[in-house]
Amino acid sequence: MSHIIKASGDDERELVKDLVNGDQDAFNQLYQKYSGLIYQKIFLMTKYEHIADELLQDIFLKVWSNRVSINPDKSFKAWLYTIAQNVVYDYYRKLAHDKKMQDYFIESFTNLYSETEDYLLNKERSAILNAALETLSPKRREIFRLCKFEDKSYKEVADLLQISPSTVSNQLVAATKSIKEYVFLHAQEFLMICISLCLKK
Repeated sequence: MSHIIKASGDDERELVKDLVNGDQDAFNQLYQKYSGLIYQKIFLMTKYEHIADELLQDIFLKVWSNRVSINPDKSFKAWLYTIAQNVVYDYYRKLAHDKKMQDYFIESFTNLYSETEDYLLNKERSAILNAALETLSPKRREIFRLCKFEDKSYKEVADLLQISPSTVSNQLVAATKSIKEYVFLHAQEFLMICISLCLKK
């Protein structure tokens, strides 16, 4: 088989079929096609070359090991990104027990915080949100509840609790940050969503 990287579409489908049958050359061609892009995304998430290298090799080792489960009629890229998502998730899950890594972990995904509001306030996920709320002080929890759940303005909450609007604002910012960090570290689904967004964007 030629060592020239084949085009996408039907040619890639043939490559995937060859990969399923254990063709090392087909594996190499798919590696050459996708490894650079995946490496860049992993590096942006981890910031360390040696970690990105290690995770990339782990991803493609799993591709080879699980090749018989690939369906050539479906998107290989989507299947590959699922493998990558799981590998990166496992990496972060293991590091989440380290406080310094928790801080770095959260900071690394700060740019995704704006995309978490719907997740946090979705009633189907109320259990994780309620658990996060319980970690707040009573005042901070009440401010969050009034602003987010009852949609009251800063002034309305300030008048109700007899505090200044600026205090409401500061407390709400702190409460929201605390809740997002809790959800980020405790909700597997949310973590997978964040990693998926980073890999696919």
